[in-house]
Amino acid sequence: MSLEERLRIRGLSAYLELTKPGITIFVAVTAAVGYVIAALPTGVSATRLFHVVLGTTLTTAGALALNQYLERRPDALMVRTRQRPVPSGRLRPERARWFGWALLLAGIGHLWFWTGLLPALVAAVTALLYNGAYTPLKSRSPLATPVGAVPGALPALIGWTAHTAGDPRGLLLFGILFLWQLVHVLALGWNLREDYVRAGFQLIPPGPSRLVAGLMVGYSVALLPVSLLPAFFGMTGTVYLVAAAVLGTAMAGATTAFLLRPTRRRCHRVFLGSILYHPALMTSMVVGAI
Repeated sequence: MSLEERLRIRGLSAYLELTKPGITIFVAVTAAVGYVIAALPTGVSATRLFHVVLGTTLTTAGALALNQYLERRPDALMVRTRQRPVPSGRLRPERARWFGWALLLAGIGHLWFWTGLLPALVAAVTALLYNGAYTPLKSRSPLATPVGAVPGALPALIGWTAHTAGDPRGLLLFGILFLWQLVHVLALGWNLREDYVRAGFQLIPPGPSRLVAGLMVGYSVALLPVSLLPAFFGMTGTVYLVAAAVLGTAMAGATTAFLLRPTRRRCHRVFLGSILYHPALMTSMVVGAI
């Protein structure tokens, strides 16, 4: 392979990194589940599902690329993020900015054309809150975490509104993901608190570790009953009800263990548990609804 080819591949890899593929896939799957759960009673359209996933993927990738442009300076201060494409110098900031805008507008336009105005508006609001509210608030107040949980939970409504605009049960999906996001981000923020302090980010409230642990317990305890509601409102079935009860109890148990003894290992277990919780819950929801 020639030097020119290696440089081209490296450049393409940098653009791909801007989109944070893991998170983008995570969000697209969430939107897909929202659509499937809404559509199953009348029938899922494979074509519409494809457009929900593609539009959400483009929109999310664009929002995440813009986020890396906006946070290029604090990213350069953090050990975890200093090798990202922009702070490492592999990609010029203006290229990241225009790449992000191109993907974001393409995604919103795709959703509008193929799935309707409302899903496109939800996607646009998600990107606006993420980069226009959550991102600047991260360096000012721990309120950034609950504010950021809103765009973290909205993708389910992109899929839901792609099928129905008048069914308020979709808000249950939003509530589940909102509470889950709070536990997830607080666990991440506590484990990486030194790195976040270095960048000036305030994702966790100041004070003793047990304060953060107590919040995590409160959110996980609230998550348990809320996560059961879709089964009682006819959105899914017994398989989901059992899975949600087991997963929610496990999450509450992990956060309680962290509260009793706040160690990095126990917090890491909460974080890993939260990562596993999401796909397990989404899968059981779809299986239970079939």
